[in-house]
Amino acid sequence: MLLVVDVGNTNAVLGIYNKKDLIASWRVATDVSKTEDELGILINDLLHVKDISPKDVTATIISSVVPPLTPNIVEMCRHYLDVEPLLIGPGLRTGLNIKYENPKEVGADRIVNAVAGLNLYGGPLIIVDFGTATTFCAVSGDFEYLGGIICPGINISAEALFSRASKLPKVEVVQPERVIGKNTPASIQSGLYYGYTSQVDGLVNKMKKELAWQRAKVVFTGGLGGLLASGCESVDIVNPNLTLDGLRMIYELNQNDKQ
Repeated sequence: MLLVVDVGNTNAVLGIYNKKDLIASWRVATDVSKTEDELGILINDLLHVKDISPKDVTATIISSVVPPLTPNIVEMCRHYLDVEPLLIGPGLRTGLNIKYENPKEVGADRIVNAVAGLNLYGGPLIIVDFGTATTFCAVSGDFEYLGGIICPGINISAEALFSRASKLPKVEVVQPERVIGKNTPASIQSGLYYGYTSQVDGLVNKMKKELAWQRAKVVFTGGLGGLLASGCESVDIVNPNLTLDGLRMIYELNQNDKQ
């Protein structure tokens, strides 16, 4: 079985694949203070809940945008799972031709999403990943990563509003029934939700216009992708497991190279 790990700034998502089938997945809080041993206990507990033995895990691949935590995860894999993990980064084949001015600046998760999206849906694609930051990635049908957009995630925007406006209450990010709120909490929820979905639609449309990609598929992923998709007109596909699928694909690609 293959363990795939996507470490984001707020959450880490883990999955277990039996060949091409995702048989278990978890979302846990990212904590840079976690030691190798604490991570080992965590992974053992997660596997136990799904009746999976650590001995059944024969390979691991990791995508991380949190450098302080990465070495501890690598050591956890070595000592608790007895596997040498692959790490998304230079030297690992992805099949992408990265057209960024400095390819090393492209986040590992964005590369993985692009690989998964192209293999699953073809191109051209615009992939929107709703995490701590919201990223928009333009990927051509020729497996070229062309670039994208990075903006604050909706939760960051919400926290900034609450922390800087002392009289405004903290509210849950949900899709309100009405755009025009009848009270302060509903007005804030409308501003957050419909303001953000309008921003997403607007940026996607500008990307399509700039690239002359009017028929490009738009794929949403990330923790809030499903919630925001219902308020967006630009979305074609919602795949919450896009990054996990991409990690599996990259692992398989690099194994095939060894054969």
